[in-house]
Amino acid sequence: MTIVLTNDDGIDAPGIQALFQAINGKHVIIAAPKDHQSGCGHQVTTTRPIQLDRRSEYAYAIAGTPADCVRIATSQICQDIKFVLSGINAGGNLGVDAYISGTVAAVREAAMHGIPGVAISHYRKAKQNFDWDLATKWTAKVLADLLPRPLEPGSFWNVNLPHLQPSEPDPQVIFCQPCTKPLPINYRIDGDDFYYVGEYSKRDRTPGSDVDVCFSGNIAVTQLRV
Repeated sequence: MTIVLTNDDGIDAPGIQALFQAINGKHVIIAAPKDHQSGCGHQVTTTRPIQLDRRSEYAYAIAGTPADCVRIATSQICQDIKFVLSGINAGGNLGVDAYISGTVAAVREAAMHGIPGVAISHYRKAKQNFDWDLATKWTAKVLADLLPRPLEPGSFWNVNLPHLQPSEPDPQVIFCQPCTKPLPINYRIDGDDFYYVGEYSKRDRTPGSDVDVCFSGNIAVTQLRV
């Protein structure tokens, strides 16, 4: 089966290479943004041309948003796509982040067209470096479980990996509900300019929700719907 890989950090980001390694052996097409598109949500491009740069036999850099990439991949590049995988995003996409995230928007766009998908993100603790090899191992394990699972039309998976130290035990995979608490809204004001200074790690969390699970050191898996 053909799987499309995309993201919102851009085609050259280390996270999408980790995702490619995690599904080693599968037939894939990489259709990802040419540039960084983090936080673009479900924005699509309809008023200007979208340039496509074919990097290789299977990789396409697209000058658009993650949702644009899925639209072009499914309608113009390959007609027989069975899954869309988005990530691995450098940063969490938990709870209400799903409305802001380009990573999640990519698989939501796929679900709108009846194609199941998985968005994978990696929570980052205190600006520490990512261990992409470890993320690859965890992602391979999660995808081995999720890809065979049936999904109702219009549904998709949202996965968030925790940020652990090498000495900590491997995380458990926990299916949970998305947190509905808002993100921190704090600004530093300088004259007429407002600078966002909300701290992601200090967000409110509902016990047992995806935010709580991921912040507690486990892999949070939620099933979302269009």
